[in-house]
Amino acid sequence: MANLTLWEQLKEWKSPKYKWVDLTHELSPETPHWYGFKPLEATKLFDYVEGTPDDMMAPMRCFQISVASQYGTHVDVPRHFWGDGRPMNEIAVQELVYPLVVIDKSKECAENPDFMLTVDDIKAWEAEYGTIPEGAFVAFRSDWHKKANLDNPDENGVPHYPGWDKAAIQWLVEERNIGAIGHEPADTDPGFVTTKEGAYPYPGEQYILEVDRIQIEVMRNLDQVPPVGSVIVCAFPKLKDGVGFPARCFAICPAE
Repeated sequence: MANLTLWEQLKEWKSPKYKWVDLTHELSPETPHWYGFKPLEATKLFDYVEGTPDDMMAPMRCFQISVASQYGTHVDVPRHFWGDGRPMNEIAVQELVYPLVVIDKSKECAENPDFMLTVDDIKAWEAEYGTIPEGAFVAFRSDWHKKANLDNPDENGVPHYPGWDKAAIQWLVEERNIGAIGHEPADTDPGFVTTKEGAYPYPGEQYILEVDRIQIEVMRNLDQVPPVGSVIVCAFPKLKDGVGFPARCFAICPAE
């Protein structure tokens, strides 16, 4: 007889015992994104209502989409920063699903937009919730997805947004062997690091990609996910030599 265990498990996951949380921003010209990229552009190629540009009726609607590879909620793969790093088409399907850990520092980020998540923050989280499991996706919750402008500039135009301390990411990799990280701002590192004169502006991002992990940026709805017990799915195209792409990420969480 056929083994239907997975079908039964899926039925269970879709029952009221669990909730599914979309962690992805809607993709459009208005989607939050890194300031250096142009907004998404869409050119209509065919339309079943208006017809094609030469007025021939088409049985479908189709658009040509132009968008930066690191736009909106997106994945960064190692080749984004490293020429010898793995591109998107070499990321295994097993790397699209992880146990999800959420470290909530939203209160601290509201009080200090330049907040940096440190090793001590992670150790304090573990003291309350337990050891972070090997292969986990560790998400830094800042509630930054609620900001109208991710850069959060001051009156002089200087950005202020939270981020990871490189030492914290390094600790997670070396001491917990995590699988990936994620966050709500458009950068891994906090704004005061990415704008610091005379220094390499992305030490945390450089590190996580150098050690052959992926990360998800510009996440949302982490406030709807518990600190432990959920699973995250990070879906994105298998783009040849791809360095990143808009992603669709969601969490499956216990309902209670």
